[in-house]
Amino acid sequence: MSNKLPLRKIIHVDMDAFYASVAQMDNPELKGKAIAVGGGGKRGVVSAASYEARKFGVKSAMAGTLAVKLCPDLIFVKTDFERYTEISKKIRKIFYDYTDLVEPLSLDEAYLDVTKNKKGNPSASLIAKEIRTRILDEVGLTASAGISINKFIAKVASDYNKPNGQKTVNPEEVLDFLEVLDIRKFYGVGKVTAEKMYQKGIFTGKDLKQKSLEYLDEHFGKSGGSYYYIVRGIHNSEVKPNRIRKSLAAERTFNENLSSEIFMLEKLEHIAEEVSRRLLKSKVAGKTVTLKIKYSDFTLQTRSKTLPYYLGDKSVILETAKDLLYQEKLSNSVRLLGISMSNLNTEKKKKPEVKKSVSVQLKFEF
Repeated sequence: MSNKLPLRKIIHVDMDAFYASVAQMDNPELKGKAIAVGGGGKRGVVSAASYEARKFGVKSAMAGTLAVKLCPDLIFVKTDFERYTEISKKIRKIFYDYTDLVEPLSLDEAYLDVTKNKKGNPSASLIAKEIRTRILDEVGLTASAGISINKFIAKVASDYNKPNGQKTVNPEEVLDFLEVLDIRKFYGVGKVTAEKMYQKGIFTGKDLKQKSLEYLDEHFGKSGGSYYYIVRGIHNSEVKPNRIRKSLAAERTFNENLSSEIFMLEKLEHIAEEVSRRLLKSKVAGKTVTLKIKYSDFTLQTRSKTLPYYLGDKSVILETAKDLLYQEKLSNSVRLLGISMSNLNTEKKKKPEVKKSVSVQLKFEF
């Protein structure tokens, strides 16, 4: 067992209902009311919901029509990404007062490695509290935080005392914390995987821990090894300040369902143009084109093709997307189309992750 195992103090900061909270801050009349960002109109989809709306079951990615049925007094507000970006930059500026090891996951959440920090504060918990206080005082919004020895546990912990709270999982508490954790709370375990685990008698971290590495590899493929180590508190991924983009996409939801491929070609042209514009702006190119199709019954299908060269030109993206569209017959009318580019020229080959015991980390004064 190596004594050179990196010992880290990681904070995951997650803004509370960010888009909705920004709308309520900018318009005081919306405070305390059930609001949904996006989702307006017959075809709209909710991007975010305030906590007042969530009490009625309204959540992101839900059709606006269903959201209104659940919450008749729901107020819809338009998305304003320019404003969200402006606020996000102010929040990140606060992060950098404490550490340069900041890995943004999106506009409203980020990992911070404060093992060695600019304040010389040995307590990650106190740093998280100070950061949350400054965000409230300087920006006007609340944030929640999770603090622990690695990114996985910190992210899970940040959801525990939402909104406007934080949870620290100390090194000596890690294994017990993971054992009683509902499998649905494991970051990276989606609905389908959770159902599969239920069928195999895996409901908690303790159940997962009882399965061998061979068993998990057999039944969960490449993710099996990750589950095996994570439930033992082993997750050695570093906080990466310059997070590499892995994909880029654009999509459109239509006012009316489309039932013919011919009517979809014009829509695909606009989407391909937007993807090409974003690739150019980001100064990247990709090899893999993926066509996303959401049918009128909300089932989702993706079709992908990898080319032998990097591309960013609209015409090539469009032609590839057309090929994917005609690849097989559509099973229903279509409400949404999207195109994404992956296998970008920014990606580097990953070095094999060295799996090390968590027992050394448990000696770490947190």
